[in-house]
Amino acid sequence: MEGPLPHLLLLVLIFLLHAWRGCCHPQCLDYKPPFEPRQPLVFCKEYSKFGCCDLEKDGEISVRFYKIMENFDHSGYVTCGKYMRSILCQECSPYAAHLYDAEDANTPMRMLPGLCGDYCSEYWHQCRYTLSLLLEDLGSPQQFANLTATIEEDRRRFCDFLVLKDNQYCYPNVVTNAELNANLGFVREDPKGCLELCLQEVANGLRNPVAMIHADDGTHRFFVAEQLGYVWVYLANGSRIDRPFLNLTRAVLTSPWAGDERGFLCIALHPRFTTVRKAYVYYSVSVKKEERIRISEFTLLIHDDNQLDHSSERTILEVVEPASNHNGGQLLFGHDGYLYIFIGDGGRAGDPFGKFGNSQNKSALLGKVLRVDVEDNDNGAPYSIPSDNPFLWEKDARPEVYAYGVRNMWRCSIDRGDPATGRGRGRMFCGDVGQNKYEEVDLIVKGGNYGWRAKEGFSCYDRKLCQNSSLDDILPIFAYPHKLGKSVTGGYIYRGCQMPNLNGLYIFGDFMSGRLMSLKENVTTGEWQYNEICMGTDQTCRFPKLINSYYKYIISFAEDEAGELYFLATGVPSATARAGVIYKIVDPSRRAPPGKCNIKPSPVKIKGKLIHFHPKEEFVINKKPTTTPVPTTTRKTTTTTRTPSRRKPIIIIKPPMPTRKTIRKTPPTTTTPTARKTLQTTRKTKRPRGRGRGRGYKRGRGLRVGSVRLVSADGLSDRGRVEIFIRGEWGTVCDDLFSNKAGTVVCRQLGFTTALAVMKRAALGEADRSVRILLDDVECEGGERSLLECKRSRVGKHNCSHGEDVGVICG
Repeated sequence: MEGPLPHLLLLVLIFLLHAWRGCCHPQCLDYKPPFEPRQPLVFCKEYSKFGCCDLEKDGEISVRFYKIMENFDHSGYVTCGKYMRSILCQECSPYAAHLYDAEDANTPMRMLPGLCGDYCSEYWHQCRYTLSLLLEDLGSPQQFANLTATIEEDRRRFCDFLVLKDNQYCYPNVVTNAELNANLGFVREDPKGCLELCLQEVANGLRNPVAMIHADDGTHRFFVAEQLGYVWVYLANGSRIDRPFLNLTRAVLTSPWAGDERGFLCIALHPRFTTVRKAYVYYSVSVKKEERIRISEFTLLIHDDNQLDHSSERTILEVVEPASNHNGGQLLFGHDGYLYIFIGDGGRAGDPFGKFGNSQNKSALLGKVLRVDVEDNDNGAPYSIPSDNPFLWEKDARPEVYAYGVRNMWRCSIDRGDPATGRGRGRMFCGDVGQNKYEEVDLIVKGGNYGWRAKEGFSCYDRKLCQNSSLDDILPIFAYPHKLGKSVTGGYIYRGCQMPNLNGLYIFGDFMSGRLMSLKENVTTGEWQYNEICMGTDQTCRFPKLINSYYKYIISFAEDEAGELYFLATGVPSATARAGVIYKIVDPSRRAPPGKCNIKPSPVKIKGKLIHFHPKEEFVINKKPTTTPVPTTTRKTTTTTRTPSRRKPIIIIKPPMPTRKTIRKTPPTTTTPTARKTLQTTRKTKRPRGRGRGRGYKRGRGLRVGSVRLVSADGLSDRGRVEIFIRGEWGTVCDDLFSNKAGTVVCRQLGFTTALAVMKRAALGEADRSVRILLDDVECEGGERSLLECKRSRVGKHNCSHGEDVGVICG
């Protein structure tokens, strides 16, 4: 073939196949971390322990291999089979995204994995004429056949086409790189041993979110409490019900000033919430100018599972607070079914109340962990005392006391236990805020004395009390000095499914320093090993929806119904500032195998409207673990300084993975109201967001016929399935004859300059069956104002399915 066309096509192919963008990291072609398959692979066996293929994908690759090898005689099979197998199996490599150049949104994905130079030369000498078979198998355009015939004769061109210009991370060097693979699949650590994790933003715009809980009822909804006195219901899809679950703002005692520890502090649902339908709350209140802690019981409305009956409040317990700080603020139900209440020592500094302070005085409720029984209390006292409470028969001791000697426990949790063995189940962990020198994490046991005010952490605070032989206190499992942080926020032991590396890791933080930390138990010695947690840098967190920065004031931790971990933080520690965000903690190094952690939330009947969630943060390059500088405020003081504004993050956007004709089955993507983000074009009106499915698509008043939008399950605004508005409804466009010029027409309608790529065969998502296919055989010249001006079939007439829905990536 003569003329410039082969050279032009070669340049296009080299552009498509080549790009090296920074450090390589484990990532699959679906933009998710690698995993250990649930069953060993049969064909690509070398990736049975860790990689990007399950048994089903392994079988698909095997079928492709044997289909290609039908073109070989015995000699060719023996000579070239190993190359074919190795190249095809790189989809299973834990570095598949790098080998296929799928890590960067600025370059299209390669059609074949990047090879090393020596390996490519060897491949060319032995089996150069097999390249066309690999490309044909991938469904490449017909003109590539002539091109491959040209470059198969030229080793330099051949390897320019296939080689990845980074000798360390090309195949097969990436497999043999001992340094790169030394800790493959484990949580990545920086040179100082800091565990590199990532975050996913799941809620924002909250006013000092102090608690997040779940109902354990199969709905996978969660309830978020704000210090101001609101509790909100969030559904499993991230949307929030517009009506509050509870509104106690008129009763709650708090203020707008930063650092005020009073307010609505906690909520706990009855362990049998679906049948008992009761919730318990912990909040500050003023009664005749006297500050108190109030623990109340509420009952769910009869006809609304997402709202408490505000008239049903029943006071369980009230405790007078001598000062405005050290309010404690934790409620939780133990595995024994009893309600645990964690109350601070009364405030001020050094627990100055009485001879030994409130915490060491068992006749006072301040500075204690209380345990009460709220079962069957409808017709009698609000609570009873469990028969095995440790000080039930001790003279002058309050029978509610379960443990004592605590200062200001802030955030406690109960270990679910190891998913396989059950080890650790029922253990109770608490963070106890210190005085001048140390913060501590305690393991709470019945009858335990945790030392305050005699001790702070492991050291003596009141030397006279500390030297008392009768103290018999329980030491913390971990304590840290104030150079690391000045106000501990207790966390959780991770027992979820999605991140197997984190199992057994206790993750907690510090409100003042914004430091995230972890403890790992040595089951042999019983000691706990400390590791700081930092945000992944470079490419570590470059996965869809993940970020690597967070607001500094870590208020609380939480776990959802499936056991995944979250923390609640704010940029402005005021009960009235809408600066609160909820982050999900994500390990980018390893995920659970596909299908293992699937959940199907039970349906929830909604009264009111849903407010859909839109994240505000994006991935930040080389960002420090924290963002907003800290005002000097803790739960122990009210001193504040002005908070500087946040630095604007650098945004990195990643495209969805292109799927290929013969190698990947694209599951139907059901685009629910909360799962997709759309762009619509109008002439006079602001671009509205698309809502609903099927008949709901006909909500289009003010829309111009021929308006388009991009529907993306990943929430990305510059790419997605193309939908067009015709005759009062939204519908899809088939990929037949749809070229880059047609894609440019779409992108220009949406305010972009051009189309970077046209994605066929529903690579960017397949519409629901209720959505009609409106256009087929669209051919554009590129200058049209709408797809309706292009050459096309009649509206509604087509010979395709939603498996051929076209998508575009705009730029």
